[in-house]
Amino acid sequence: MPQSGIPTGAGSPELGRARRDPVELARRLERWFGGRLPGGAEATVTASSSGAANGMSSETLLVDVVWEDGGEARVEHLVARLEPGAADVPVFPVYDLGRQVGVVGAVAERTSVPVPTVRWYEPDPAALGSPFFLMRRVEGRVPPDVPPYDFGGCWLYDAGPADQRALQDATVAVLAELHGIDRAADVFGFLAFGDGGGGSDGDGDGGDAGPGALRRHVAHTEAWYRWAVAGGPRSALIERGFAWLEDHWPAPEGPAVLSWGDARIGNVIYDGFRPAAVLDWEMAGLGPRELDVAWLLEAHRVFEDLAAQWDLPGMPGFLRPDDVATTYESLTGHGPRHLDWYTTYAAVQWGIVFLRTGSRSIALGEREAPADVDDLLHHRSTLERALAGPPAS
Repeated sequence: MPQSGIPTGAGSPELGRARRDPVELARRLERWFGGRLPGGAEATVTASSSGAANGMSSETLLVDVVWEDGGEARVEHLVARLEPGAADVPVFPVYDLGRQVGVVGAVAERTSVPVPTVRWYEPDPAALGSPFFLMRRVEGRVPPDVPPYDFGGCWLYDAGPADQRALQDATVAVLAELHGIDRAADVFGFLAFGDGGGGSDGDGDGGDAGPGALRRHVAHTEAWYRWAVAGGPRSALIERGFAWLEDHWPAPEGPAVLSWGDARIGNVIYDGFRPAAVLDWEMAGLGPRELDVAWLLEAHRVFEDLAAQWDLPGMPGFLRPDDVATTYESLTGHGPRHLDWYTTYAAVQWGIVFLRTGSRSIALGEREAPADVDDLLHHRSTLERALAGPPAS
């Protein structure tokens, strides 16, 4: 998920992060590794913050593990993803790391989409205080969230138009390949949301992923919103958004495919301008392919609107909807439909994310609670414009 959306000049790049002590976590990991390495070797572990300017969901640490194997030193360079606790004011009500590990494994088995290799998964919270998994570290570079890549001063902004377009097209190709996985509803049945009612905790409870998957997806999002505002002020703007979505429901919605869920360039490690690792599968599910296409577009549009607010030129020629749709259709034979509706849905989901990250900043004493809760939505003007009329035909 994205960071706060606030540029460095207006807030810390680490805004809204609750952190555990990496030294203590390294000691606990050393104990956990006991009996898990070849020959019962003892591990020496060092851990540090990832330092990434992206992500507000699971906590991420860089972990180096060293041990001896047959008299030779072995080392693994890993990344640890830890489930957040309630004190972290998490973005989502449920963090099923096993579910994420299952998605990554199935994608690796069935596609050429580059995903990290998961080395260990520990569902028992006893070892570190929360479930976690360890994956091999992938070297490369990521378009930053803070400050947003389109604010300037980063490798993607400074690249030439041909390289920017190469990155855009290669990222769209990732979506095309994910959506092309055969029998996705069977392979990823564990990702299907429930029958439309959801639950007060926002957790998906299985169910058929055939026609109506979009209904279940939106019902799941509504349950997530109800959890996000439980005990606090409700967002009039987000609730207007849900009403708008219902009033302009797209038909037909199309078949369900594997949806990455958080399909944006800030969740990709690039080697040059090609994806080297596709990350962050917390929002994976089953639904129409337009969910991912629209999320990719909306994530950039939010940053473009923020750039305009700061009188910055942004990257208006990058991730243009017509270009993305044309590339996607050329790769899949499917022309994305109802993208205005799906980008508005993405904007509503971003609103829930901003509610949670804003609440986290308030809980950590980094900002005062605003008089209007909708002022926590950094893309407020983006969503208001989307709701101003019906979607384009």
